[in-house]
Order: sequence, then structure tokens, then C-alpha cells
Amino acid sequence: MTLPSPRAAWRALLAAALLHIVLIQPNHPAAMTWGALSVLSLEWVVLLLALPVLGDGRLGRVIRALLTAVLTLIVVLKSADFAMFTSFTRGFNPVGDLPLLAAAFRLLWGSVGLLGAIGALIGTVLAIVALAASLWWAMGVWARVALPRPALIAAGAGAVLTMGLAVMDVGAIMARWPVPFNAPGTAFTARVGVERVALIRNTLADLRAFNALARTDPFAARAGLLDKIDRDVLVIFVESYGRTSLDTPFYAQEHRPLLANATRRLEQAGLAVQSAYLSSPTRGGQSWLAHATFANGMRVDGQARYQAAIASGRETLFHIAARSGFHTAAVMPAITLDWPEAASMGFDTILPAADLGYRGLPFNWVTMPDQFTLAAMDRLVREPVSDQRVFAQVALISSHAPWVPIPRMIPWEELGDGSIFNDMAMSGDRPDVVWRDHDRVRDQYRMSISYALEVVVDYAIRHADDPPLMIVLGDHQAAGFIALDERSDVPIHLIGPADLLDHVADWGWTRSMIPAATAPVLPMEAMRDLLIEAFSTTLPTGASLPRDAVNGG
Repeated sequence: MTLPSPRAAWRALLAAALLHIVLIQPNHPAAMTWGALSVLSLEWVVLLLALPVLGDGRLGRVIRALLTAVLTLIVVLKSADFAMFTSFTRGFNPVGDLPLLAAAFRLLWGSVGLLGAIGALIGTVLAIVALAASLWWAMGVWARVALPRPALIAAGAGAVLTMGLAVMDVGAIMARWPVPFNAPGTAFTARVGVERVALIRNTLADLRAFNALARTDPFAARAGLLDKIDRDVLVIFVESYGRTSLDTPFYAQEHRPLLANATRRLEQAGLAVQSAYLSSPTRGGQSWLAHATFANGMRVDGQARYQAAIASGRETLFHIAARSGFHTAAVMPAITLDWPEAASMGFDTILPAADLGYRGLPFNWVTMPDQFTLAAMDRLVREPVSDQRVFAQVALISSHAPWVPIPRMIPWEELGDGSIFNDMAMSGDRPDVVWRDHDRVRDQYRMSISYALEVVVDYAIRHADDPPLMIVLGDHQAAGFIALDERSDVPIHLIGPADLLDHVADWGWTRSMIPAATAPVLPMEAMRDLLIEAFSTTLPTGASLPRDAVNGG
């Protein structure tokens, strides 16, 4: 047997190390430890044994090409998992999450600019190409390792035996449906692919059940609902407003006093308030899932369900409001591109960013301050439709990442076309500077929630003489490393005349902007039917929800 040259030996070691690192790559932040380097991947053993047997002939090259494609795809999937677990505390779902790539690009564009976003995209593509080329080279090095015939036979037998153990491992996974999706630190990297097949299968089955549920609606096509409401209704989503504002000391030390003072101010203005918590279908982002869950009365916890809800024809809360005599509207300052699905959501009027009249500078990704958004809603929706009640959904986005810079309140009569905010929009450090320090990011997030809450409360008091019914809620918690809280709970506040809120007195909510520790935590999807039940004189048989749904059961 001829010993390899030192150079060839180093090449083989480098190739083996590269394959090892690729195969043990964590797909979850919890597995990102130095100990992960000591994990033995079954595929690594198979490759190192099988590649010399396959050799560098035509068949060997074909198999190498397939392996290169598969391993590159697995690395991309693991990276997508890592990003999703970091942002949304869940893994990547190929059925529904691919459209998020466009949303991620837009967020990056708003944070670092168009050239920066394009540069990041090109860099990602080049990194994937470089990875594939490196894998092709590494496997080629081992395919050209010269082994004597007995060693080749032994290596082939070892590869078959190891692969048999791997197949048994896969069989154990496939026998458990549904699988525990992407447990951190798994040594068998092909599990990521196997579990993805399981996830796709489970997702398709879930969609069939979801579509069947969408067709079951006791309120469908029924007139005369929501007749106890004699005024405008505003469903106001506060971006990234989560329970962490009440429970995590870093945030609670600022937000609890703010909310306590808000309660006093609202009561002095003659307004009543009740608060509780909702369990949001998402964490860290994808606000539209929360919007759809609230409106449809079904848990829309992924992009696949979101698309299914739109296509189902199910009546949203806004369809029902429109049939009950309200003028429905969506005021959406985050919408900067076409939004075709809005046509099926029950809105008479749809106002994206371009239609709100803002002529000031954007606050990075945030198109306009929340104060301007609410003023624009009054100007474009509530005031022109003076002969009809309004039922509007409003998204406040000043508390959306990257939380730089934070607007300040100004007198409402001085808002004009928004150009008064230009100096604020240009103030402070850029996001790429702020985001180098997580503590500083958290401080910016805290200030942004304070600003959003101040705007909402000031708006309510401003209209206290003829108050709308305001349903103010968070859409989701911020990402875990920002929120410092992995729960999905978000606060919800009802603000309006006391006699109107008396209709929900039996819900057991807290008469304050600060929900009590014992306040119920309701599924967000329960709110559509709860509101219809509370504010409708006549209900179809069987429509009333059980009391345990109201009390968080």
C-alpha cells in the first residue's frame, strides 16, 4: 500500500472536516454550542466509507452531484430553521413560508437601504454556490482516495451497515406522526429532510381540516348582528405589543406606570376600559396572521392557513359588520405594494401607505408615525362617512423593528402632511449601528411601545366627547431575544363608553389598562364570535360560546 503524500493527507483531512461541519450544522439556536462539534454524524461515516468505493468514475460523479445538491439543500433548510427559530420560535415550513422571503427582503430594504438589501441577497446566493462547490470538491477528494481491494470491500460493507443503522433511525422517525419537528442538536442531519416531508404531509392534512372548519359558521349570511353598537368601532393593532410589557421588569418598569396613568386619564375623560390577554398565533413577526385570526375566528398560525382562509370564502368580522350597516375600512401604513387578498377580507375602503397622505420622511422601515396614521384615519374614513357607523382595522407600526428612530408626540393640529416629522426621522444612529448592541435595541423597542401606547390613549381622550369603541391589542410578542419572554400572549384593551362595555361585564376582564394576574388568556380566534355574541340582540341557535371560552378555558 502506498502512503499518501503529506499534501494529499492534509487535503483529505480538510475535506473530512468540511463535511463534518456541514453535517453537524445546528438548525436551532439552543444547539449552537462548542459541544456540537463533538457530535458524530452518521452520514459523515457513510460518506467517508462509501466515497472511495464509488470512486471518481462516471457513476461516482453522478452520485456526487446528487449528494452535493441534497447536502446544499439541507444546509439551506437548516439555516432557514435557525432564522425562523430565532425570529418566530418555530421551524421553517416549505408549504407556507416561502412567501416570507419577499417580506424579509422588504424589511431589510427598509433597514439598510435598497443597495444593502441587494448586496445581502447577492452575497447569500454566492455563499450557496460556494458551499456547493466546496462540497463537490470535498467529496471528490475522498472519492480519489486510493484504497487496496480488501479495504475497499471493508469500506463498502461498513457503509452498508452504517446506512442500515441510519435507515432504522429514519424508520423510527417515520413511525411517529406527527414528528417532533426539528428537535435541537440531532446528530442525524438527514432528519431535517425526513421531518420536512413529514411536516408537508401534516400541513396538507391540517389544511383539509381547516377548510372544513371554515365552512362551519353559525353567523354566515345572518343579518342584524352587532346591533347593540351605536358608534364607530376601531380595531387597533399595536405592532409587537406583548405581555412582556407587563411582566418583564426591564419593560414593566416603564410600561406599567404608563398604563396606570393612562387608566386614570381615561376615567377622568369619562371613558371605561377593560383588559385581558390573548394568545396570538405568531411570535416575532407575521402580523397578518394575527389580523386574519382575529377577523376570521379561526387560528391562522402559518402562511398556508392564511392563504386557505382567504380562499375559503369564510366571512370575516368585517364582512359581518358590513352586512350589519357599518362602513368597513382597513388603514394599513405598512402596505407599500399590491395587496390583492384585501379584496376578499370584507373592507369597503382600503388605505395603504400611499393613500394616507403622508409626505414626511420614513422612519427607516416604518412609513409614518402612529399619530399621523390615526389622524389620517379620521380625515379619510371617519369624517367623510359621517352618516354611517365605521368599523375599521388600523395597524400602528411605529413599534415595528428596527425601532430606530422613535417619533415624539406633537400637537394633533400641527400634523399637516407629516413633513413636521422630518427632523425626527433623520435623528439618532442608523439601525446597523444600534443593532450591534442588543441592550440598546431592547431600549429602543421599549421606547417605541411607550410611544404607541401614548398615541392610542391620547387619541381616545381626544375623542372622549363622542367616543368610538376601541379594541386595542398587540399582534404578537417581539422576537424572543428582544421580548425576553417566549410566550405568545398579548394584551387587549376595550376602551369606550361605560354603558357599551357593560355588555361584556361577564367576561371577567380587568377594569384597567393593566390586566390582573388572574385575567383570562383567550385564544385570539375567540374574539370574533365573542364580540358578535356580546353586541348582538338575536343569535342563531348554538352560536353562543361556552363560558369557559370566555374565561380562558
